[in-house]
Amino acid sequence: MLKLFLPDDYVNSVHQITPEFLKERNIKGLITDLDNTLAEWDRPLPPPNLIQWFQQMKEAGIQMIIVSNNNEKRVQAFSEPLGIPFISRAKKPLGKSFLSALKLLDGKKEETAVVGDQLLTDILGGNKLGFRTILVTPVADTDGWQTKINRKIEGYILSHFMKKGLLQRGNTESGK
Repeated sequence: MLKLFLPDDYVNSVHQITPEFLKERNIKGLITDLDNTLAEWDRPLPPPNLIQWFQQMKEAGIQMIIVSNNNEKRVQAFSEPLGIPFISRAKKPLGKSFLSALKLLDGKKEETAVVGDQLLTDILGGNKLGFRTILVTPVADTDGWQTKINRKIEGYILSHFMKKGLLQRGNTESGK
């Protein structure tokens, strides 16, 4: 049961996810979370280093889409300057939004990774559907109230994985 929460990779930041990193894993598309994955949950627009990261991915031919549980206004305002599609109010970890994102990317599940900062939404949802999953360390220490509850549960799960030697913070390979 806990294996559904175990990511394939665990990195400190999306900036560790490079075109080379993805090529090694035969990944051609990314379904990425927004809040505390790409930027702080209360940052309205993408910072310059993130704009560069998206540009690097586009130049390498990596297809990308943002899939967020946040509202349309928030996700659209962040996504539009990047020129990438998005799905808001995604209801992760339910699978419908991940499958819709895959269709919008016109990708293959085995060549697409889900990137996110939460085990209970991003990683669980991606793993249930058979995507490669990449957990990132949250970019901020603050969260909305619902996420604070999830973080407590995730702390126990992460601790379990680390004690069992299945996962290390900043490591780009899990024990999956």
